[in-house]
Order: sequence, then C-alpha cells, then structure tokens
Amino acid sequence: MSNANLRVVITGAGREMGRSLAIRYAKSGAEVLLSARNIEAAEKVRYELQTCGCTRVHAFACDLSDPASIRAFAQAVENKFGHVDVLINNGSPWAEGQELDAASDEEITNVIMSCTAGTVLMIKHFLPLLRQSERPDIVNIISSSAHPLTHDCEGHAAFYAAKAGQGRMAETLSLRLREEGIRVISLYPPKFDNSDPLVGDGQVSRTSKDRLTSESLIDCIQFAVNMPRDCFIRRFDFESV
Repeated sequence: MSNANLRVVITGAGREMGRSLAIRYAKSGAEVLLSARNIEAAEKVRYELQTCGCTRVHAFACDLSDPASIRAFAQAVENKFGHVDVLINNGSPWAEGQELDAASDEEITNVIMSCTAGTVLMIKHFLPLLRQSERPDIVNIISSSAHPLTHDCEGHAAFYAAKAGQGRMAETLSLRLREEGIRVISLYPPKFDNSDPLVGDGQVSRTSKDRLTSESLIDCIQFAVNMPRDCFIRRFDFESV
C-alpha cells in the first residue's frame, strides 16, 4: 500500500508502537514527522529509517505533559510544512500497580497529563494544520482499559482513568469534527505484541491463537485512513486472547 502523498505526524515514535508506525509509514512512502519526549530517541529512529533509504523523515522533541512543548512542536511543523494529513496520537506513558501508592504523585500526574490532556492539546494545536489538508484524519491509540468493564490490564488506576478520558474525548471530537470532514479514528487494543520491523523478514505469526500484533493494528489504521472520505470508521475494538 502506497502512502506517498501523505504527511503523517506520530507522537511517542521513539520506541515500540510509535517506532513501528513510523517505520511502516516511511517505508510505504509517506513523509513522517516523528516526535518523542527526548530528541535523541526521535533522531535515532530517523537515522534508522534514513539508513533504510527513507529520506522524508523528520524528528522533533515533544513532551506530551508540557503544553509549551506541544505548542512549540505544532509551531515548528507549521513553519516548515504548512499542513499535515494524519495526526497519530500514540504517545502515552505507563504506570502499573494495583495499589494507589504503587505510583508516585509525579507518575500519576504525568500519566494523566500526557495521555489525556496531551492528546487534547495535540489535536487543538494541530487542527489548523489538518484543516489545510484535503484528507485530514486523527488517529488515537487508546486501550481496552478505556472500557468501563475491562480489568485485564495490570496498569495503575491512573492509567485506566487517563485512557477513559482519552476515549471520551475521541468519541466527542469524532462527532464534532465530522461536519468539517475530519475523521477521528480510535483503536482500543488489549495488550499486544510489538516485534521489531527492522529485524528479520518482518513476518510474524498472526493466527487466531496468537495475541494481537502491532502489525495488525497498523493494518487497521492504514485501512481506515485510506478509505473513501464518505467512510467514517470511528473505532476499532478487539478481543483479547
């Protein structure tokens, strides 16, 4: 699948799912604007992709818990590019533990600020750039933890709260932005496997007995983004193994 005409912004792209998204989109021809909390992490992924022959890759620093950092990221993108086609809100810190005191006050605040407020602010400040696109899409990697009756995650209560808030925000914006032709596509995966797409032949087992993979999640994203503009796929829900 070619994405040669797309300009894609990806948060949390310095590792794991965000890195896999950056690699897949860059290898399919898209121009990728990847961000990470630390610029070194973003630059490392950019270098990996340039080594593979993907030259339209740009690295930025963005701390999702810091409104000023988000504003600076959006301003830098506007100054250099003018518009973006797809915003993928992937970045999200993790906190675990069943007891409230398993996480520090700072960790709890960081999870909620980065995941919930950070996603809202990313959309707010990139919306003017999306409005300049002929095919604007917002993609949110949420979690099955956002569902009120799901308790199969080992995350801290703050993680559940952050993902629930992110989910409600996404549902609301999907309705409110539809009149502008801006689609809001959200994924609610359970725990999934993320193999390194630059190691080996890139083929992983994806049978009905296997746990969900990042490859399949990215397939869902690219399917929804590449559908005709009359097709608004609001959400993907997944069964856990």
